[in-house]
Amino acid sequence: MAVPIAVLDCDLLLYGRGHRTLDRFKLEDVTDEYLVSTYGFPRQFICYLVDLLGATLSRPTQRSRAISPETQILAALGFYTSGSFQTRMGDAIGISQASMSRCVANVTEALVERASQFIHFPKDEATVQTLKEDFYGLAGMPGVLGVVDCTHVAIKAPNAEDLSYVNRKGLHSLNCLMVCDSRGVLLSAETHWPGSLADCTVLEQAALTSQFETELHKDGWLLGDSSFLLRTWLMTPLHIPETPAEYRYNMAHSATHNVIERTFRTIRSRFRCLDGSKGTLQYSPEKSSHIILACCVLHNISLQHGLDVWSAPATGHMEQSEEEYEQMESVDSEACRVRQELLLTHFS
Repeated sequence: MAVPIAVLDCDLLLYGRGHRTLDRFKLEDVTDEYLVSTYGFPRQFICYLVDLLGATLSRPTQRSRAISPETQILAALGFYTSGSFQTRMGDAIGISQASMSRCVANVTEALVERASQFIHFPKDEATVQTLKEDFYGLAGMPGVLGVVDCTHVAIKAPNAEDLSYVNRKGLHSLNCLMVCDSRGVLLSAETHWPGSLADCTVLEQAALTSQFETELHKDGWLLGDSSFLLRTWLMTPLHIPETPAEYRYNMAHSATHNVIERTFRTIRSRFRCLDGSKGTLQYSPEKSSHIILACCVLHNISLQHGLDVWSAPATGHMEQSEEEYEQMESVDSEACRVRQELLLTHFS
């Protein structure tokens, strides 16, 4: 009697009965060194993700070989950290390339659902004060709540007619607006902006601006480079410093703002799917945005687990800025007054 095609096991068809089945791969059967080299993270971190995402990834199924949350997480980590769906990655855990792709999609959405849990500004006064003190310890810049910048991640062309994702270098990308603290922990991440938008336009339209103008700008500010306009809650460098105090301000600003550049390098180095070395993200802008945000969540979780050594610079296409911006003077007189008061109080 013919067997209905709907019940055939795709992995069995692809690999045969001799292939490793899903329930044979166990974390306890391999070393930490193997896990780090293959999936980018140690056992304790992976077990934490299984506990965090397990309920979401355990979906009812009639298949006898449903993919476990553990296997789904390993598949996704393998892609995030290598940027590849190579057969050897699937071979390592006993699933096909098609299954790998589904696992990445499932884990990505589960992480995106938890983004606000791991990426947010502190709310209580004691933590905010600690945030400012940590920044002040870097280079003597007071009142800093975070450093902000944009970075581009290359994606495949959505379609021939859509030029909104073409950046000034002629590549399709997403322009991602991020804020981090002095350790590189992300406090905000907006990963969906089309690559054609200038950094200042992204910030103007971002939820971050609304957030700071209505809630978080009291007694502190972000630091941004000269691609952004000066605001009462966003301190930028002086375009042409003339006095010793202005030079000291610019030097402290630059040394402090450098944290976000190192953070971008760390994310690019840890999550190779974003660095362009394996090609662009082969997804729609929406799915690519979710993958970037999922990597941001994992970045913060990794810092919580003590995996916080700054990575060395890596080559690739995730660049700190695509712009050769013009120096723009702010027309906000109140913002100019705030910066001038900062200069007189702390750098004169």
